[in-house]
Amino acid sequence: MAEASTIARPYAKAAFEYALAKGALDDWSGMLALVAQVVSDDELRSRVLDNPKLSSAQKADVVVDVCGEAVNDDLKNFIRLVGQKGRLTALDVIAEQFEALKAQQEKRMEVEILSAFALSEAQEQSLASALAKRLDREISITTQVDPSLLGGVILRAGDTVIDGSVRGRLSRLQDVLSA
Repeated sequence: MAEASTIARPYAKAAFEYALAKGALDDWSGMLALVAQVVSDDELRSRVLDNPKLSSAQKADVVVDVCGEAVNDDLKNFIRLVGQKGRLTALDVIAEQFEALKAQQEKRMEVEILSAFALSEAQEQSLASALAKRLDREISITTQVDPSLLGGVILRAGDTVIDGSVRGRLSRLQDVLSA
């Protein structure tokens, strides 16, 4: 079976292009986030989405009914189309990929910083401005503390990971010495 991200990619791209053309990126973003929550619900998955007795159309109608008036007719049609193809369980991944496309369009990026110690506001701002300049993007930072790093930071920005931690450096040194 194909990986969920591979399945979701064309649907996310189509939804994104449609929403972009309509000037409704923010609306679709919010609605898709709601749909993702609905299809991620364990009870709905087990009782509806994984139920072999229900047709794909019935499953899509249940998702549309649960979302109710929180989604517009265009998104309801999109859900039904995804349902016809038997891909309702991929709606949460479709929403994630839509958000990635939206962030790329808006030239913004979420960056996660994992550090050995809590960062000061000035350090966060310094990292954010350096990354914004380097990546040519608006940067939004979330930080976490992991004392096992010993020192330094690990930056995660999309698919890019920059490991500047002491633990990472020691690991690389060990690899070089043992080779």
